[in-house]
Amino acid sequence: MKHAAAEPVATAEPRGGGVPSPAALLEEGRRVLRAEAGAVEGVAERLGPSFCEAIELLFAVEGRVIVSGVGKSGIIARKIAATLTSTGTPATYLHPVDGLHGDLGIVSREDVGIVLSKSGSTSELAGLMEYMVRLGLPTIALTGNPASPLARDATVVLDCAVPGEACPLDLAPTSSTTAALAMGDALAMVLLQRKGFRAEDFARFHPGGALGRRLTLRVEDLMVGEDYPEVDVGARMRECIVPLAHMRGTVPIVDGERRVVGVVTAGDLTRLMDRQPDFLEVPVTEVMAHSPRLARLGQLAAAVVHEMEEFGIMALPVVDTERRLHGVVHLHDILRAGSV
Repeated sequence: MKHAAAEPVATAEPRGGGVPSPAALLEEGRRVLRAEAGAVEGVAERLGPSFCEAIELLFAVEGRVIVSGVGKSGIIARKIAATLTSTGTPATYLHPVDGLHGDLGIVSREDVGIVLSKSGSTSELAGLMEYMVRLGLPTIALTGNPASPLARDATVVLDCAVPGEACPLDLAPTSSTTAALAMGDALAMVLLQRKGFRAEDFARFHPGGALGRRLTLRVEDLMVGEDYPEVDVGARMRECIVPLAHMRGTVPIVDGERRVVGVVTAGDLTRLMDRQPDFLEVPVTEVMAHSPRLARLGQLAAAVVHEMEEFGIMALPVVDTERRLHGVVHLHDILRAGSV
């Protein structure tokens, strides 16, 4: 698909070489961002069946994904390889020149190649592509020229063409590299879902720092567990008053086996007091939520926060597979721990 050449654009540099005004600088910055956003939108609109073919190639790979490119495309290729690896698909960047000078040993017949080139005619890539084709490797080309030699030799072609660069001279790779990066992210994120990759899997590859902490904290790490008060299912509301005051407004209701059958909150108590003067004698079964939301032992704290925020819940009982109570986890404790 051919694209019209980018029209000349006004730049932040005023005529006469004077100092550009802040307004001119801001407008130029906005123009660049809009140009790159438009380039990505154009690529998205042209996405077709070849994208699904690429996903299936990557899903079926038994070895690694070999990602390659030269110059700015090489930098984008490195990022794509890193994103694939961190989401459960082993990948490595291979510089095409280094590959032809001894590094082709890392390429095996079980691999899949992803090769990036705006023109599709980068001479440094020709030798690497020839080797991959000879080895029988499926290859995915991310290129701005679907009629190029690279596209001709590739198994699957993903059209990353852009109408022009965001560079006012239409020279520096800007919109084209952004489009290729976005396509790589799209591949990685859709492949992640195709493989059923979960937050727990992501945590295994990110054990360090704040991200690792966010992805490894479980509800049992943060719950209030020891001596957390529960109220028997046969109790009356007078027996909920003190536990509600001491435990930040949430009390689990349990049966004789400590299985959670309901929850009473401070809000439930307030509403009861408004409508019934003798509220202290009301059975808890008439007030409690009979199908409360629960957190499970082993569940990620970050996943629990999502549910709590979605349904406006401040605390959840933590139970095992038999619904037996082990504690209560509070939203504020999770937030303080930095797990979101």
